[in-house]
Amino acid sequence: MADRIKHRICGCAWGLLLSGLLLIPMQAQAQGASHSVTTDGITVTIETDKEEYKAGEEVRYSVTVENGKDKWDIEASSFTYSNTEGLVPTESSSMPDSLPEIPSGESHTLTGTLTGDPEVFSGGAAGGFGPAVGAAVAAVAVIAVVAAVALLLKKKKGAKAAALFLAALLAGEALPAQAAGNETITVRPYVNFTYGGQEVVIRAVMELKLEQQLMVIEPEERKTYQKITCHDPSIFKDFDGTYYIFGTFLTGGSTEDLYNWTSLDARIQEGFSQEVRDQVKAWNKDENADGWNGYLWAPDIIYNPHMEKYCMYLSANGDDWKSNIVLLTADAVMGPYEYAGSIVYGGFDADNYGETDAPRVLGESEIPERYVVNGIANRKWGDMWPNCIDPCVIFDDDGNLWMSYGSWSGGIFMLELDEETGLRDYSVTYESNEHSDAYFGTKIAGGSYASGEASYIQKIGDYYYLFISYGALEARGGYNVRIFRSQRPDGDYVDLLGNSPYFDRLVQNFNLSVGVRLMGGYKWRNFNVGQVAQGHNSAFVDDDGRAYMVFHTRTANGTEGHNVKVHQLFTTKEGWLVAAPYQTTGEALKPGGYSVPEVAGDYEIILHELDIDYENLDVNRPEFITLTEDGKITGDYEGTWELESGTSYISLHFNGQEYSGVTVSMEIEYTTIETMTFTAVGLNDQITLWGSRCR
Repeated sequence: MADRIKHRICGCAWGLLLSGLLLIPMQAQAQGASHSVTTDGITVTIETDKEEYKAGEEVRYSVTVENGKDKWDIEASSFTYSNTEGLVPTESSSMPDSLPEIPSGESHTLTGTLTGDPEVFSGGAAGGFGPAVGAAVAAVAVIAVVAAVALLLKKKKGAKAAALFLAALLAGEALPAQAAGNETITVRPYVNFTYGGQEVVIRAVMELKLEQQLMVIEPEERKTYQKITCHDPSIFKDFDGTYYIFGTFLTGGSTEDLYNWTSLDARIQEGFSQEVRDQVKAWNKDENADGWNGYLWAPDIIYNPHMEKYCMYLSANGDDWKSNIVLLTADAVMGPYEYAGSIVYGGFDADNYGETDAPRVLGESEIPERYVVNGIANRKWGDMWPNCIDPCVIFDDDGNLWMSYGSWSGGIFMLELDEETGLRDYSVTYESNEHSDAYFGTKIAGGSYASGEASYIQKIGDYYYLFISYGALEARGGYNVRIFRSQRPDGDYVDLLGNSPYFDRLVQNFNLSVGVRLMGGYKWRNFNVGQVAQGHNSAFVDDDGRAYMVFHTRTANGTEGHNVKVHQLFTTKEGWLVAAPYQTTGEALKPGGYSVPEVAGDYEIILHELDIDYENLDVNRPEFITLTEDGKITGDYEGTWELESGTSYISLHFNGQEYSGVTVSMEIEYTTIETMTFTAVGLNDQITLWGSRCR
């Protein structure tokens, strides 16, 4: 009996073992078809419960969307089944096409049921698809509709509500909201399998709208700044430590800290008597000017110790290039100002040539032929000669006084001035050739109507840096600041790649890789709207040696509203300027630099790619990397990084580029949150890079 029991047990064991061995391939065979498609970190998988079906069987399938895109949420949306190869839903709800919000790192699965269309798979025969396939497919096709429905996660409701409350409280101020930006990606998942002996497919098209995750900022962490609007701001620091800016239409303001400004528009304009207004306008005619100051552009102010005067160099613009730059002087920065004379005239012809100082400069009583061949009458003035606007006046290291000026058309020129009078130095002569003219001086940049205006020259460290604004100043105009450097104020200037700022033929240079672009359109995750069209800057070196750039910026909200910003400038170890990622609030480089553990961490980075769709208010948004303590870069890019011991210098190697820059701890803009940042420039492509450590 015991032997029989033993035999039965062994028999059962062998039976179970054999059935198990047989079950393994059966299970593998019973597994369904599956196929995954990944686009920009989003993976969509369509699976069926079997690989082969008999005609008439139900096809149970699933669609799984996995959001692997770091710090981006998928918004709620609908999608389209573009092909189901003669399969139809078993009922109206068995072919789901709506997705909820899917946060970063999470997934969502939809399940559905299809069956063969009897007209296609009649009687379970394994024949070919009949003519009814087209009608069957058309019957199940879903019209593509992307429903942008914002479903909020419970865990985020509090933060978002706080953000909306603060935005309402501070309406009108350019403060950060909690969302940073959106983008749309298209994923086309599919799966192939067999039904009724025929190869069939389930295919979908998903247009997924992504919203970058919020930077959660508590109300007590908010910081506001007193902003002002001022086109073409030129910075001047007075002896009492107050900073002033003066801009187009004689607007401006003052500040003690470079981020809280007080408007001085009315006071500046009150500093001009009617007599002075008439003297300034004597040369110009501008039929489109709005008011007495509507044709006065881009003043630049210096204090001239030889004259013991505040000197304002002011563009007086007119029609048909009939422009000039005048000098006004005062005993106080706010005036009143007196007319001292004109530095240079543009747009003259044979009839008014004698009204300018050109005969004195050239020693010719009749207008030279070159100003007629390329002249006003045939509308070719701008082919060769400058529009006399946008002055920048500096003393060099040897005490010589210089003025750069000009815009688009003929380019940017440079004249030497008389330190004792502030006017033109008539003892200096210039040749007339491709890059020089006996009257207009030395050409240092631009020409041939290529964009380029608002020249500003500042000595920082070992070099004179030339700032020029490319593009048109409107929000959709692609305005952006480029820099070149030289060991002399009058050039020759070159960029990091050795490019000259000259344009001897017309080139659309808004996005061109000529000149180091300090920043393009961008949007940090805590910004309400992106910032675009940053330009017409000035720059200065403060008493403590820190250098700054002052500029006006517009926003990507479709308006022309703008405000003034100040970013600190740093010099890389190769001697190139980079701008801080956020506006200044008093940050400083740390003596001796930071250690690797102090810098390592997770960062959001903005790579200021040149090819940007500025006409559609495109902006560069953050991507995400990790700087590990063992010198690796992981995340959206992979590479290496290192610090130079005892300095603030950082090098980052990724994307086939080497980026060289500095590390600095600073406040995230519009907050009191201190974080580690870096700013760098690509040594091979001169594209700039910003990084800000994530919270």
